[in-house]
Amino acid sequence: MLRVQIFGLKNSQATRAAERFFKERRIDLQLVDLKVKPLAPGELKRFLDRFTLQSLIDREGKSYVDAGLAHLRMTDPDLIRRIETDPALLRLPLVRAGSLVSIGRDEEAWKTMAAQAAKAG
Repeated sequence: MLRVQIFGLKNSQATRAAERFFKERRIDLQLVDLKVKPLAPGELKRFLDRFTLQSLIDREGKSYVDAGLAHLRMTDPDLIRRIETDPALLRLPLVRAGSLVSIGRDEEAWKTMAAQAAKAG
């Protein structure tokens, strides 16, 4: 059975939207609150293999703006360490279903994931 994993923050509207999307379709899901359990390096790598680190960052989010990151030059390892301590820097939610991954509010990708999960179920 294909399980959808949603990596996000409980207080994030986009994370709640993803959770609601999959629950409405009765898709088995696991919500990982990144404030409680940080994103594992292997999971981060899975998203980095598909997207760039820069595309994972929410440049318009409050955490990014408040930290003044637009004015800093940071190496990728420095930025990854920053993400580990402040997951709100990410474009949430990060969603994974098998080998499919998506970032942010991407309902087209979610529909593809839901269809695969329904086929596998």
